[in-house]
Amino acid sequence: TSLDYSSFTGRIAIGRLQRGLLKEGQQITLVKRNGTQVKSKIKELYTFEGLGRIKVDQVATGDICAVVGLEGFEIGDTIADFEAPQALKTIAIDEPTMSMLFTINDSPFFGQDGKYVTSRHIKERLEKELEKNLALRVEETDSADKFMVFGRGVLHLSVLIETMRREGYEVQIGQPQVIIKEIDGVKCEPVEHLTIDLPEEVSGKAVEMVAIRKGEMIGMESKGDRMICEFQIPSRGIIGLRNQLLTATAGEAIMAHRFLEYQPMKGDIPQRQNGSLVSMENGKAIPYSIDKLQERGRFFIDPGEDIYEGQVIGENSRGDDMTINVTKTKKLSNVRSAGADDKAKIVPAIKFSLEEALEYIQKDEYVEVTPKYIRLRKIYLKEVDRKRNK
Repeated sequence: TSLDYSSFTGRIAIGRLQRGLLKEGQQITLVKRNGTQVKSKIKELYTFEGLGRIKVDQVATGDICAVVGLEGFEIGDTIADFEAPQALKTIAIDEPTMSMLFTINDSPFFGQDGKYVTSRHIKERLEKELEKNLALRVEETDSADKFMVFGRGVLHLSVLIETMRREGYEVQIGQPQVIIKEIDGVKCEPVEHLTIDLPEEVSGKAVEMVAIRKGEMIGMESKGDRMICEFQIPSRGIIGLRNQLLTATAGEAIMAHRFLEYQPMKGDIPQRQNGSLVSMENGKAIPYSIDKLQERGRFFIDPGEDIYEGQVIGENSRGDDMTINVTKTKKLSNVRSAGADDKAKIVPAIKFSLEEALEYIQKDEYVEVTPKYIRLRKIYLKEVDRKRNK
């Protein structure tokens, strides 16, 4: 039912023994999903205790164990008797519903705080992840620096990205895209079964939010002072929903979703309305400039932070992108003016978590992920290139 990977022993099969005994060195038959049978031998057996594994000689019925030494097995295969093999019912693996573009970090700040920055490093790390991550798929693109990574949703892929950044990788991630299939000539998108558990008094707000995102309610049940609401919602509608729900319910909502099926496209889902504030220059963000530009929108950077041309440093209060210069210092003169000694009052910057950043960006933006920073940037850093590309 699960698998692990060790660089010493290779792939490790994990599952529960339904009947009989398993012994170290035992000859067995591996029954594949398609019914073919492969003779094999168990090298080592482990059981689980706490967070670790303990080596054992044999495993009894009902135990969950890890088996080392089998080659070429997949999830849903059966380890059966050597002479009279019988296959257990196979289990289905959810297919990926979302894709993201992983690319090398080519911003002006690349390599400043990460150890692994080249495309070879990223490719090897993604291949290693495939060994133990079931619902993950990786495809190469026409560029050697870019990889399409398919997963079960924003959370699934952001766990991988967070693990990579903690290991010292630097990557840039494109906007999450839902995988759309054509079934019998009709464009179809993945639909998920969504369950939200939240306080009764804010349940109306949740229903309204899901309805805007083309979700349909299929059930509502009250348990004490909480409501459990069930919906069918397109995977597109789930992108960005969790953060909005948590804000609306003061952090009380508990949300879970799983893939249901592909259904015909549900139409447009409202996206982010506001444009971005984009830096015009490389340099340090000056408090004086930020103070003077505050009515233009909300900032994502602190005063004194290093920024580069093309970095998204805030959200515009209007719908289009705007290029601004926050590296300008105050011009000093020897004449005192009336407003000379006004204090700069700067609103605290908005800091995104990794998931929030992935859900926030638009088509023409990347999230730059390094061990210490999460930055948003335009794909084309120079304004001339952005206009030409438009």
